[in-house]
Amino acid sequence: MLRPAGLWRLCRLSWAARVPAENLGRRDVTSGVSPRGSTSPRTLNIFDRDLKRKQKNWAAQQPEPTKFDYLKEEVGSRIADRVYDIPRNFPLALDLGCGRGYIAQYLNKETIGKFFQADIAENALKNSLETEIPTVSVLADEEFLPFRENTFDLVVSSLSLHWVNDLPRALEQIHYILKPDGVFIGAMFGGDTLYELRCSLQLAETEREGGFSPHISPFTAVNDLGHLLGRAGFNTLTVDTDEIQVNYPGMFELMEDLQGMGESNCSWNRKALLHRDTMLAAAAVYREMYRNEDGSVPATYQIYYMIGWKYHESQARPAERGSATVSFGELGKINNLMPQGNKSQ
Repeated sequence: MLRPAGLWRLCRLSWAARVPAENLGRRDVTSGVSPRGSTSPRTLNIFDRDLKRKQKNWAAQQPEPTKFDYLKEEVGSRIADRVYDIPRNFPLALDLGCGRGYIAQYLNKETIGKFFQADIAENALKNSLETEIPTVSVLADEEFLPFRENTFDLVVSSLSLHWVNDLPRALEQIHYILKPDGVFIGAMFGGDTLYELRCSLQLAETEREGGFSPHISPFTAVNDLGHLLGRAGFNTLTVDTDEIQVNYPGMFELMEDLQGMGESNCSWNRKALLHRDTMLAAAAVYREMYRNEDGSVPATYQIYYMIGWKYHESQARPAERGSATVSFGELGKINNLMPQGNKSQ
């Protein structure tokens, strides 16, 4: 499905500071960004977080940032849908890696009392989208959260955690800042994201340069998410996957949009330069292998959605093993066990 006037539309394939009450409608900014180059001692340092900050700041400063917001707005709306599925209000919520506020715009003040929006890029916070919810902007790194324990009723995150070096620690921090019976709802790119672009670049670079280097950042496997959430302390987990496919005129338009989204590769082992003939060959391979009947080329974005709750004794828990009074083998005789009056109801 093509976007009009150069904007390609998508289609679906399936802080912690006390703020005075009189300032609830004011947008404040506080900082929690980590020192440059700092990481957890146990972290496998895959991504250049300083470069990612620069990429996101650059994208947010473009004359028409909304031109590239289509994917993040779509996923933000789906996160908002999952928030609405929970029949309760959230007095204090946090959007982690909020960008320009792609989730807040779809939520209302009846559901969210006050919204903290945290991101590593200050320009994204300065140019955030309008929302009816009172908000506070926090300049903070997802890997080093400046919030106290048991602060938020809800934490959401959309298309941000895939750039975190230490995802287990990030999830542990999210669990730490949630109140008991608080919920985390997140979305991140999955392992099959942009497989068409990855394959085309690898084939072209191998043929032209005798080998290839990674041009698409590594992603978490869906099988690992449940384990990571459980290890972080979450329970009553839900993990599901979805795909969004966007059609582009060609490979170069796709790469332009990725840059406009602030989603360019920032892996430390990335290759800084690709030769012109290799890029042209990759575009030809992409078109030959994946083009649609109308001449456009598809790009697949796999999205992992995750929901996890912080334990509270009021939550429902499974019965103890061996406490059942009826075996599965007797379920076929259920009609015989029921009183005659109940059968007719």
